[in-house]
Amino acid sequence: MNVFDNITQALGNTPIVRLNKIGLHTKATIYAKLEFLNPGGSVKDRMAFQIVSDAEEAGLLKPGGTIVEATSGNTGIGLAMAAAVKGYKCIFVMPDKMAIEKVRALEAFGAKVLIAPTAVEPEDPRSYYSVSKKIAANTPGSFYANQYHNPSNPKGHYLSTGPEIWRQMGSELDVFVSSAGTGGTLSGIGRFLKERNSAVQIVAADPIGSVYFDYHHTGKLPPAYSYKVEGFGEDFIPSTMDFTLVDDVIRVTDRECFDYAHRLVQEEGIYTSGSSGGSVAACVKYAERHDRPMNILTLMTDGAGNYLNKVFNNDWLTEHGYSGALPTTKTIAQLLELRGPQKLVTISLKDSVKNAIIKLKTHNLRVLPVVCEGQIMGVLNEQDLLSGVMTNLTKNSNQLETAITSYVSNTFAILDPRDMAYMLPEFFAKSLTVLIKKGSQLITVFSEKDYLKCHMK
Repeated sequence: MNVFDNITQALGNTPIVRLNKIGLHTKATIYAKLEFLNPGGSVKDRMAFQIVSDAEEAGLLKPGGTIVEATSGNTGIGLAMAAAVKGYKCIFVMPDKMAIEKVRALEAFGAKVLIAPTAVEPEDPRSYYSVSKKIAANTPGSFYANQYHNPSNPKGHYLSTGPEIWRQMGSELDVFVSSAGTGGTLSGIGRFLKERNSAVQIVAADPIGSVYFDYHHTGKLPPAYSYKVEGFGEDFIPSTMDFTLVDDVIRVTDRECFDYAHRLVQEEGIYTSGSSGGSVAACVKYAERHDRPMNILTLMTDGAGNYLNKVFNNDWLTEHGYSGALPTTKTIAQLLELRGPQKLVTISLKDSVKNAIIKLKTHNLRVLPVVCEGQIMGVLNEQDLLSGVMTNLTKNSNQLETAITSYVSNTFAILDPRDMAYMLPEFFAKSLTVLIKKGSQLITVFSEKDYLKCHMK
């Protein structure tokens, strides 16, 4: 009989389908690999089974043991499925923004699920990372899966997903786009594809509020902010994320993620999630920015079933301002044309406080980008600078002659001229300085006042 011995053997060999309606206005052809057809319903099955297998081989997970993990849901389901087959117990800690369907799914496998707050720093003892580590340390016979730092995570995709993609598309593949959470999927697949063809472009999709976009473009870790889409983006850099493999990171909004998820279901018949929608949004943006024929592949990471109370719930969408189609609006480049040319004034890290104050006053500016050897190091805000100087003058009379280093902040966001203008208010609402960068070149600062003036014309 042509049958499997157990459910774990049904992993992988997911099909790739061409998108026939989305992205037709570009010269690219976009393809989707249906990873939600894995037995646990997501791409995370692959690395979860690899983690369990490697832990058993290393003697870290023994009969009767307990698997502990911090999960947004899908990794937990993959681990719980492996645990059910192999006879392990599971304890999972989830952030409170996750869909209730994921909690119920984990409980269906017999797992114990604890909920931790989303809006805290990773090092905070209340975070789901910290809580899961503490549980693992205090549970006899436990194994901490540690997907954010476990090399078995990218290994699973290097050994399975990457080779599958190569068999299915081979040298015809030009660009691979993936939503990035732990980075294991992107890194494992990316490494395999780069080894076969170094010209393949590896692109990460990143939601606004996550740190990956700014880290890739500046090398600096920006402040993280909350966002609604589940399953990708991060507020720190996991060791499973290998930026040496990443050619570009494309930023997407919550609204874009949800809009493209609906389009995938309604126009392509692909029953998938908000993170998959975000990946396709990134594919379309990449195709628009690189005006040439190419084959772009992305992953449909999980199915729509886990998000029926949110992403596919009109009441929830309306409540959070996501109902209706994406607004048709101008690009940032078009707003720059409306605003007109504006001299870019920057400052160096080595400049003195006195020179900074003179520069701000001479050019009537409220903020200065801080640049060193062409790299954006941060921003210098006039109000923060002056209040800091006034405080420190009583302690140090030479304060005006010191370098500006201690006053530089990372409260900025980088956008591309080709980004849509509807993204701007999200950054202004977080009191971030918007820096417009074309390729490797910083070209201007775009303020809230600029935005309002453009809309009054």
